Amino acid sequence: MSRVKRWINMHGKEFNPDGTLKDEVRQQKISFGADPAAVDSYARRMKTSYDEWKHLDETSPEEWVEYTAYDFFTPTEKEQFNPDGSLKPEYMESELKKGISEGWLSEMERRKKIDVDNYNKVSAKKAEMGINFGQQEMNSRNYASRTYVQRRKQMEVDLRNFEDTDSLPFDKDTAF
Repeated sequence: MSRVKRWINMHGKEFNPDGTLKDEVRQQKISFGADPAAVDSYARRMKTSYDEWKHLDETSPEEWVEYTAYDFFTPTEKEQFNPDGSLKPEYMESELKKGISEGWLSEMERRKKIDVDNYNKVSAKKAEMGINFGQQEMNSRNYASRTYVQRRKQMEVDLRNFEDTDSLPFDKDTAF
């Protein structure tokens, strides 16, 4: 997703898709007592910001990896389900031979299809806002799987970079 699309999502109520201030917003700000020169200055600064983001999109586009719900299936689920959430015929056949009821297998399939549909809906909605939901989920899983030592080393780096203490994985006074 482009930076410009994210910029528009953040500022689209006040600005046009080309980064210019909407005339009705300008008039409203002035009618509420804002100095016209200050409003024009604000509009120029925001247009400059828009142009910078647009230039970055053109010269250095962000990588956008498309993750599917299947990318988040466990290894066992990948043996059981197709990417759309339906059960694999060979899995269904083997489970029926083991005595698992067809009703239970249908329920498993129904639930997994709901999970896949929900992932797709959230991913599409977030993409409209310029957010790569799949990437966020993958980053979250990767971060969660890091060891204590890895997280402590990252915290040392974060402290050197003056990150907010609220964002640190441990209390800085007890972690070392």
